[in-house]
Amino acid sequence: MYRTASNVESQDAQKQVEQRLRKKAPVFVLGCGRSGTKLLYHMLLSAGGFAVYHTESNAFNLLGLRFGDLRKRKNRQKLLNAWFRSKLFQRSGLTREEIEPRILNECQNTGDFLRILMETIARKQGVDRWAESTPLHLLYLPLIKKLIPEALIVHIIRDGRDVAVSLDKIGWIRPFPWDRRRSLVLAGLFWKWMVSRGRKYGSKMGSDYVEVQYEDLIRDPRATLARLSAFIDQDLDYDRIQSVALGAVRTPNSSFKADGNHKEVSPMGRWKTVLSTAEVAQLESEIGDLLVELGYPLAKLPGETRRIWATYLMSVVYPAYFDAKLWLKSNTPLAETADTGRMGINQP
Repeated sequence: MYRTASNVESQDAQKQVEQRLRKKAPVFVLGCGRSGTKLLYHMLLSAGGFAVYHTESNAFNLLGLRFGDLRKRKNRQKLLNAWFRSKLFQRSGLTREEIEPRILNECQNTGDFLRILMETIARKQGVDRWAESTPLHLLYLPLIKKLIPEALIVHIIRDGRDVAVSLDKIGWIRPFPWDRRRSLVLAGLFWKWMVSRGRKYGSKMGSDYVEVQYEDLIRDPRATLARLSAFIDQDLDYDRIQSVALGAVRTPNSSFKADGNHKEVSPMGRWKTVLSTAEVAQLESEIGDLLVELGYPLAKLPGETRRIWATYLMSVVYPAYFDAKLWLKSNTPLAETADTGRMGINQP
């Protein structure tokens, strides 16, 4: 089949439209907690051109679940009543009058809520684009792409051993009572579960999904940001980012603060200095396959890492438990009892 001049012109025009849309497409910076999502998000904000919103929106993992079908006006009103009492609203820089009419009259789902919120902030700040970074939104990628089809997804991935050390230190993942002594392994299993889900979802999103490794961002930020610039079609100038230095760019969000000299432990390969040989072996026995797949070398050769019955059982039980909990939260009234603490709601 020959391409006529009119066909070529039509295709060129379509590409130009797609490029213009991509330049304004929202960017979701997602990943397992403690993987550098906040750092990369604040780098985007520091680069300029994005609406500055210094908090996680929790739109899909909390708001959209807790307040039911947003096609019903009464549910939209309930959402707003709670949201206006929260830090999520306080940090938006908006007044009630600037956001309430559009939410009540136009919002039909969680995607609409987030879009209206971020577009209103962007308009007030005089910019054309917005980004979002709630780590748990990685678990809702199919819904995000369904409701915001033009969304671009940046999945930041960090060495699971460093993530496990950090998650375990802050006690973010709670083991069953009989597994308390193996909380580090549980943290690693949570990382593996989240990253695997994100990669599975992302594999179906073609050119709208990209993976970035945290270590590359730290070791060679200019090259990594250049690759991201091409992906989102926006300049991410490293010198400007360092000069503006919003949030975590200026003050790293580390769970490991320091020693007597007020120096932070290096964020890369931290596990080598804080874990015993036995702890490393136990952790690698359960997450080593994904570490290798991602290009992270193991401390021991795969054949040298022995699995023990207790951690093997954990690797079977906990992912199934995470799956069930996510399904129940997404498909049953359980979501209505979600913890409002994450929203920072000031109860009357």
